[in-house]
Amino acid sequence: MEQFDRADTAAFGGGGAALANTVIDESGLRIGDDRRRGRAAGINPSGRFEALRRDVFDDGWNTIDELPPFKTEVQVEKPRTIITRNESPDISFDRSINPYRGCEHGCVYCFARPTHAFMGLSAGLDFESRLFSKPEAAKLLERELAREGYEPRTIAIGTNTDPYQPVERQWRIMREILEVLEAHGHPVGIVTKSALVVRDADILSRMAERGLVKVAFSVTTLDRKLARTMEPRAATPTRRLEAMKELAGAGIPVSVMAAPLIPGLTDHEVERILESAYAMGAREAGYIILRLPLEVSPIFKDWLLRHFPDRYRHVMSLIRSMRDGKDYDSSWGKRMRGTGPYAWQIGRRFEIAARRIGFDRTRRELRTDLFNPPPRAGEQLSLL
Repeated sequence: MEQFDRADTAAFGGGGAALANTVIDESGLRIGDDRRRGRAAGINPSGRFEALRRDVFDDGWNTIDELPPFKTEVQVEKPRTIITRNESPDISFDRSINPYRGCEHGCVYCFARPTHAFMGLSAGLDFESRLFSKPEAAKLLERELAREGYEPRTIAIGTNTDPYQPVERQWRIMREILEVLEAHGHPVGIVTKSALVVRDADILSRMAERGLVKVAFSVTTLDRKLARTMEPRAATPTRRLEAMKELAGAGIPVSVMAAPLIPGLTDHEVERILESAYAMGAREAGYIILRLPLEVSPIFKDWLLRHFPDRYRHVMSLIRSMRDGKDYDSSWGKRMRGTGPYAWQIGRRFEIAARRIGFDRTRRELRTDLFNPPPRAGEQLSLL
């Protein structure tokens, strides 16, 4: 999508308004508003592992108008294991669970979008509309917790795709996972953009009494209009703050992630986000700078051109100033926070605000000593 780096309003007909109403994919083609209503991505490029590239184009017979809109489809996935391990040195957990692939929230900046390429699908609109659920997740989890030699550590859920995205209302996979973790005294850390997490406050409050859970809410912006275009099917910022208050009131430890901070677009809100979250009961806080790995870069650029054509050059210039002149730098220790003067400024602003407001300086450690493994297959239960 190199043409986006050279784009200005003159190149698209000489007007910002015309540019804002134009959806352009990598070959200059358009996906109509009616087909992607309620979605953030404006393009749906073929996955990077595909041998053939498929583009939608008008053949002159106006048949493109007959194409159906992108509807949410859910396909069952049957993995052999459910706990994913990692050895990344710049994150605080070594294991996680993803109840779903893809995410209906459709956050345009989501760093997990490229994972859809492994399913032969696009990181664009496919990621938001063609989802995979894992209904056997709870059973797999119980089996893995029962394995000989398993050592309990906090399982992170929601670090890739949101476990409380809208389809969870129907599938209830996350609730079943929590039931297993509660039954066996296993710690869990949850990250979400959804108010649906309040549904499970009964389980979470019981786990919180034993020091087994904490919940983090990701808040990108407090601007409802901006959030609607950037993360169209996530809970509104106000509803997320209300959910924080409800969970905190139930005794559940709550934290806020100002993430991702988009330089030149949302980074000015960091102090307001922290103040609002603290007022609602959050006591831990963190931040992450926007990440644009692989296919996320052209998807985000297309979105930025459609909605903020006048800010495109400035935002991308700031992003590259923090990424050694590139759209993204995946180096350990750099990918979350960036480098350079602008990244340093954001970091200091966050630290000063968090200290002034009163956020905890140390992270709450969840308990692992309460873990009670499930009985292994064929193991006789004790009578006492």
